[in-house]
Amino acid sequence: MEQVKCECGHVNPHGTVLCEACGKVLDEQEEKKSQLLDMRYEGSARRSQTYNKTIVDKIWNFFSSVKVGVWLIVLTLIASILGTILPQEMYINLPPEVYYEQEYGWFGKMYYQLGFHDLYGSWWYLLLIAMIGVSLVICSLDRVIPLYKALKAQRVTRNEGFLKRQRVFGTTSNFSDHDLKLVKEHLKAKRYQIREENGDLLAEKGRFSRWGPYVNHIGLIIFLFGGMLRFIPGMYVNEDLWVREGETALVPETGEQFYLKNNQFILQTYDKNKDKTFEEAIERAGQVVKNYQSNVELYQKKSESLPGEEPKLEKVKEYKVRVNHPLTFDGYSIFQSSYRSELNSMTFSLTNKQTNQSVGDLTISLVNPKSHYDLGNGYSVEIIEYFPDFEFDKNKEPSTKSRVPNNPAFVFRMISPEKPEGETSFVAIKQTIEPFGENTYKMSFKGIETKNVSGFTVRKDSSLWAIILGGIIFMIGVVQGAYWNHRRIWIQRKNGQVWIAAHTNKNWYGLKQEIEACIENTELNIPVDQLQAEKEEQEGA
Repeated sequence: MEQVKCECGHVNPHGTVLCEACGKVLDEQEEKKSQLLDMRYEGSARRSQTYNKTIVDKIWNFFSSVKVGVWLIVLTLIASILGTILPQEMYINLPPEVYYEQEYGWFGKMYYQLGFHDLYGSWWYLLLIAMIGVSLVICSLDRVIPLYKALKAQRVTRNEGFLKRQRVFGTTSNFSDHDLKLVKEHLKAKRYQIREENGDLLAEKGRFSRWGPYVNHIGLIIFLFGGMLRFIPGMYVNEDLWVREGETALVPETGEQFYLKNNQFILQTYDKNKDKTFEEAIERAGQVVKNYQSNVELYQKKSESLPGEEPKLEKVKEYKVRVNHPLTFDGYSIFQSSYRSELNSMTFSLTNKQTNQSVGDLTISLVNPKSHYDLGNGYSVEIIEYFPDFEFDKNKEPSTKSRVPNNPAFVFRMISPEKPEGETSFVAIKQTIEPFGENTYKMSFKGIETKNVSGFTVRKDSSLWAIILGGIIFMIGVVQGAYWNHRRIWIQRKNGQVWIAAHTNKNWYGLKQEIEACIENTELNIPVDQLQAEKEEQEGA
C-alpha cells in the first residue's frame, strides 16, 4: 500500500490518521468527527486496522482484538472452575475411566471424556493458555511499535489544527519574551525535558509511563511461559513418597539416580509438665504434636545396573527432615508432609482344633511374605493367596483394594503328618474363616507388629524463576503506568500570539495545575479545558 506524504514533508505509513511529525490530520473523515483529537495511539497506523487481505492479516487482526483476549481469559477461568467440581486424576486411586463413571454416573463419564479429569495437563487447556500468550504478544506489537515510532518522530513545531484540537488549549495576544523565558525556567524546575525549534517550545516528561501496559504484557507472557514450562517432563515435580523405617526407596522423577533410606521416624508432642508456656492450651486440646522428623540418608546410584540387579549406591548425605526444613539436592526438595503407623508383620500359630495345642508359630512379613514356612516335625504352611487390603468385590469374591497392608488376609494350606495332602484355611485379622470344609488344624491369630512410615513430598520447580520474573516485571509495569503520566506542553508563536496546548494520557487536573503554576507571574492566559467548557455549555443550553 502507498505511503502518505504530509505537507510538512514527513512520509507516513498507510493508514496514519495524524502526521507523525507535525500532527496534521491526514484522514478527512477523522477531521469531521469531533472537535478534539483522539490521541490514544498518536493517530498512528496500526497493522490490524490497515491490512486485511491475506490469511496472516486475518489471524493477526483476530488476536490483536482486546475483546478476543478478554474472552480467552474468561473461557480459561470457566474451564479452571469446572476443573474443581470433581477430584483431579492425581487425587484418585482407581483408573479414571472407571472411577468417574462409577462414582458420578453419566456426569462423571462426560467429565472424563471432555478431559476435565486432568484439566491442567489437557491439550485444549494448554492451547487456551498458548492463545492468551499469542494474543498478548500480537496486541502489544500491534500498538507499541507504531506508538513508539510516532513519539520518536514528533517535531516541536506542530500543525495549527493539531494544537487547536487538543483538550487543553489557549492563546495570548499580549506577551513578552521575558514571559516565555520565565515559563521555560518553571518547566525545567518541574523536570520537563525542553526542546526548541524555530522559537517554538515542546516540554515533555513521563513518556516512559506510556510503556507501562506493554511492560505488563511482557510480565504476563513470561508468567504464562513459566506456567507452561511445568508441563515439560522434569521441569516440575510434586510427588508423594512413603518410606518405612529401615527401608530404602527410589526418589520419584529423579531418573532412578537418587534413593532415600528412612532410618527412624520421630514424633514429639508437647509435655504440659515441661512446656509451661502452653500448659493451658495442652489441657484444652489434649495431645499436641511438637515435631515430625525423619532421620534419613540420601544415596546416589554409582553406575548403571542390569535389569533386575540391585543398584550400587553411594551415600551422599545424612539429614534430619522436619516440617519446613526439607532435604535439598540437585534442584529437588524433600519435605516431611505426613506419617502413618502401618502393619509390618503378623504372627500366627498352627493349632490343633480339638486339643487347642499349638505345634508352631510363624511370623509373616506383610511387605514381602514368603510362600512357604517350615515348622518342623512334618508341619509346614504355604501361602496360596495374599490380600493386603482385603475386601469382597461385587461378585462376593475376595480381592484387595490396594497393595498397602491396611486389612491383610491370607489363604493358607496347612500340611501335617495327619493331613499330608494339606488343609485350606482363610484367615484375616482376628478371624478364621473356613469355607473349604472341616479342618483338623487352624491358623490362630496371635499378634501384629507395626512400623512407622514417613510421608514425604518430593518437589522440584525449574519454572519458578520465570514465574517470579514475570510477576516482578508485571508489577513494574503496574507502577510505571499507574504513578506517572505522560505530559506534553506545546508553546508556539502563531500570528502574533502565543498558543499553549497540552496533552496527557491521564490526570488532566494535575496537568492543568502544573500549567497554571508555570505561567504564574506572567501575562500569559491560562489555557482552557475545551472538553469541560463544552460540557458546561451544553448543560447551560
